[in-house]
Amino acid sequence: MSEKIVERRTAEGRVLKANNLKTRVIAVEQRIAHPLYGRVIRRTAKFVAHDELNDSNVGDLVRIEECRPMSRTKRWRLIEIMERNAEQE
Repeated sequence: MSEKIVERRTAEGRVLKANNLKTRVIAVEQRIAHPLYGRVIRRTAKFVAHDELNDSNVGDLVRIEECRPMSRTKRWRLIEIMERNAEQE
């Protein structure tokens, strides 16, 4: 039987909240051109992600990946911490 390879969506963003155990709120910024005026607009989306090792802190730049629903709001999993927040250390 052949295995089905699933290409999951990934995103990069900053950790906004790290209050709960193994749960992080990530802000993903998207820059798009306005359809009529052409000016670049910043759009921000918040995602709730699962951090299994409880390793990330507020301000860290992280990569997240879409996964199965883990709770009512958690549908993303933290893959890696790309850059640590310099103020925390």
